[in-house]
Amino acid sequence: MDTEAASARLSALSHPTRLAIFRLLVQAGTEGLAAGKIARRLSIIPNTLSAALTILSHARLVQAQRSGRFIVYAAHYPAMVELLTFLVSDCCAGALDVCAPLNAALDPLRTCAALPILESA
Repeated sequence: MDTEAASARLSALSHPTRLAIFRLLVQAGTEGLAAGKIARRLSIIPNTLSAALTILSHARLVQAQRSGRFIVYAAHYPAMVELLTFLVSDCCAGALDVCAPLNAALDPLRTCAALPILESA
């Protein structure tokens, strides 16, 4: 991942509403959520939601798919993993105690049912 792409993704996540949407979609899994459900769960008005989803989509953090009359949005896990890998790829500089908290935070993911999704990045 290059710095420009990482910067675009971080910028997309830099707003509280967009970050909340992305986190909700990550929690929703590969099935995603319809736009209306996202709006209701986060109490976001439609035009604000639409603008936020557009920004997240342009950053490749969110994917949209039509399902009947609805548009379902899901986190784009490979892009998320790519960004996280970029952020921690130079971590620690050999000082394992620096990254110990990060490693501990990742421990629950090692048994996560979504692990095959994360490995496909």
